[in-house]
Amino acid sequence: MLRNFLTVGSWTMLSRVLGLVRDQLLAAFLGAGPVQDAYLIALRLPNMFRRLFGEGAFNAAFVPMFTERYETKGPQPALRFAGQALSGLMLWLALLTVLAEIFMPLVVSFIGSGLTGTRFEIAVHLSRITFPYMLLICGAALVSGILNGLGKFTAAAAAYVTFNIIGIAAILLGALVWHNTAVVSAWGVTLSGIVQFGALYWAAHRAGMGPHLTWPSLSADMRALLRRMGPGLVGSGVTQINLTVDMIIATHLPVGTPSILYFADRINQLPLGVLGSAAGTALLPLLTRHIANNDRAAVHSSVNRAIDYTLLLTLPAMIGMIVLAFPIMAALFSYGHFTVADALLSGQCLQAYALGLPAFVLIKVLSPAFFAEGDTVTPVRIGFFTLGLNLVLNLLLYRPLGHIGPPLASTVAAFVNCTLLAIILHRRGLFIADPLLKGRALRITGAAVMMALWVAASEKLAAPDLPSWHGVWRFSMLMALIVFGMLVYVMTLDALKVVRLRDVAVAFQSRLNRRRTR
Repeated sequence: MLRNFLTVGSWTMLSRVLGLVRDQLLAAFLGAGPVQDAYLIALRLPNMFRRLFGEGAFNAAFVPMFTERYETKGPQPALRFAGQALSGLMLWLALLTVLAEIFMPLVVSFIGSGLTGTRFEIAVHLSRITFPYMLLICGAALVSGILNGLGKFTAAAAAYVTFNIIGIAAILLGALVWHNTAVVSAWGVTLSGIVQFGALYWAAHRAGMGPHLTWPSLSADMRALLRRMGPGLVGSGVTQINLTVDMIIATHLPVGTPSILYFADRINQLPLGVLGSAAGTALLPLLTRHIANNDRAAVHSSVNRAIDYTLLLTLPAMIGMIVLAFPIMAALFSYGHFTVADALLSGQCLQAYALGLPAFVLIKVLSPAFFAEGDTVTPVRIGFFTLGLNLVLNLLLYRPLGHIGPPLASTVAAFVNCTLLAIILHRRGLFIADPLLKGRALRITGAAVMMALWVAASEKLAAPDLPSWHGVWRFSMLMALIVFGMLVYVMTLDALKVVRLRDVAVAFQSRLNRRRTR
């Protein structure tokens, strides 16, 4: 599991770093204004459906069923099931795409209910360009599920890097050649979907498991898939739905607020995407096998170690983003049309999002335990409750707190979601925190707090006016503070005997020696 975790995490990290470059270009060329707001609404639409129908409910139901058939019945029955699932998914999403293209003004008026005038018209135009990406990326997510079910995580994780590579090229071409950044970037989104689907299908075909499209039929397998999938449409995608609610509320705040929230969320998504997605992706097939073998001890151990691994990196990321929120936003985005004032407001949003980072990540770690059992009903009940809670909190907080209200509402809702998932898993005997996890979590928290104190003091002494520095020096000082924080954290972990540096060095040297011997 750790090897698969690191494989998915490494590729996801590369994708997130390229995504950061893409976002920096968007901020520099579009700033935090009406065109950026409209473009982000157009980007949110296909991504919301992608989380629900692709990486969310559909994959949560599909991967355990595919893995079970592959393990018990062999490759051919599993391949037939995959072909049926892909055909049904693509037909349904093709119909949805056609309807959305026709009625796009109604769709945009819902997800961006606060948009008016030029912002609304631009959002409708851009959304019609980007919406087909939903069809392509959901098909790619299913093929990715096939590869993950086969234990082949590299190709699936690597394919998503192309979204940001094509996105970067499209923004540069749009800004420097065609002088229409938003429109060209929107076309780049759809083009990237074609490339991702093609690359993943080719990888599945090479593995001998390329699914074939057939006319969809309601076979026993498909009915079972739909029964599992239906309730999970909200349950597994509740985080994305909450973020979409944040976006809807943000359109009722001053112009530029959706952009400010977006860039803060993108920084928060760096550790969330790398750690949460990697842990959930690696954990689901593993838990499915353990539950199929009725090995409760292995289930407990896998969940505990997954939480352990994620907390080791999530807690310092959370505290680091809270302490360095404004310098991070200023160093990364305060160029071109994105001002220092925009960075300050976005930094405040980042602090609110970062508070909920452990909860956001643990939701992705705990949910696979339900999905592996074929239970998508319980997460959806919790999802409905926390979705309603998030909406109520948004309505209560967005006027008194302004731009901080939506991210703070999402954070509270995420903690409630995570707590309810953990309590129910504990009652079912699927999650029991072992003494090793309890002891390490306490020491990891202590190391993260120590790191925060040193970094905060260093920033005050060495760079009290960091946002006013020149771009290169600003970025260099931010990197220096982050590296210093990492060193303090690692040394504290070693002192608290969470991670022994000597043991890590010996293991690394031993691995190098084995490779040389081969």
